[in-house]
Amino acid sequence: MSRAAKLTLAGTSLMAAGIVTFVHYAQRSEKAAMHAGVIRDIEQQRIKKERQADFEMQRALEQEYRKVQSVSDEAGGSRVGG
Repeated sequence: MSRAAKLTLAGTSLMAAGIVTFVHYAQRSEKAAMHAGVIRDIEQQRIKKERQADFEMQRALEQEYRKVQSVSDEAGGSRVGG
């Protein structure tokens, strides 16, 4: 085999190995990013459920307090500081 053929074979082999390595790295990186997105979505759903539960609890408390107390929506009450 000539020297040019050996260099061409070595160059193309190194290039192919480099491309394969790069593709594997890119796939791992993409998989990690997708997994992080799933984790973030699960956390957001958990927070949303907690907020909804807090809201429902506050609504129930408000209804309970309205039964016990009389509440007026008038703005003519006493003013503080003036």
